[in-house]
Amino acid sequence: MADADRMKRYSDYNAYLRNLFGERVQKISVDAGLTCPNRDGTLSRSGCIYCNAKGSGTGAFARGLSISQQIEAGKIGAIKKYKARKFLAYFQSFTNTYAPVDHLNALYDEALSCEGVVGMAVGTRPDCVDKAKIDLLDAYTNDYLIWLEYGLQSAHDTTLALINRGHDFKAFETAMDLVAHRKKLNVCAHIILGLPGETRAMMLENARILGSMGVNGVKIHLLYVVRGTALDKMYGQGRYTPLEQQEYVDLVCDFLERLPTSVIIQRITGDPHSDELVAPLWSARYRETFNMIQYTLEARDSYQGKYWI
Repeated sequence: MADADRMKRYSDYNAYLRNLFGERVQKISVDAGLTCPNRDGTLSRSGCIYCNAKGSGTGAFARGLSISQQIEAGKIGAIKKYKARKFLAYFQSFTNTYAPVDHLNALYDEALSCEGVVGMAVGTRPDCVDKAKIDLLDAYTNDYLIWLEYGLQSAHDTTLALINRGHDFKAFETAMDLVAHRKKLNVCAHIILGLPGETRAMMLENARILGSMGVNGVKIHLLYVVRGTALDKMYGQGRYTPLEQQEYVDLVCDFLERLPTSVIIQRITGDPHSDELVAPLWSARYRETFNMIQYTLEARDSYQGKYWI
């Protein structure tokens, strides 16, 4: 059986989109030129220990490209590679609710006005939303698919402090309360496996907590070391050891087993830029790790939600 044809044992994001729209829907990352309170001095200027100056972004805004220009450029590759005709604008770089509502409104309107765009995903921090911003996003849900992506990373305050996240778990609970009655506004929580000091029990507790809070989706990331970050310094000093590949694969499977099947899995590993990656080098082999997760679930005869209570 070809890898692409293997039955996934979890609630897959691409399958969810295909079910909604009847065809492939491709995400296109956009850079809105926003920053982060953990970098502009509001909370800190150093950022989270794993984040570099690009903030997981493309740098397209700094190159003078508008939102619509970025989307049109992204569509070319998506059409060629996937034959996609429908797209989601993914506001990925830094914190995409960290601006006045009027400015956000203009950014989102521009993205959603592009031909073929059927929705958007907005990456942000749980401490950077309020009622007005949630109202704005919710207003789009009558006509578009909207995902709000909260970068939680961990539900443990000790970890959040150690990684210099700049907020506690209470901020996430408050952010979830803001969307509690927004029936069409979807929330995806980002979680990182392998954070310094976190045990297997702590990482799996993150799954139970997210499952109990009613998130619609989860992105599971591997913690990898990016050049020029505080984590890079820790790694160089021997104060951080990345997960081994099989160790990560087993943790992902354990994590999936403890999430309810209603949660859409948007990502199951990281996808580092090779020119920035310091360690672990195996993390650049995305497809290999992805396949190992599928094989491990099959070998266990396991699936998402197996141990969800």
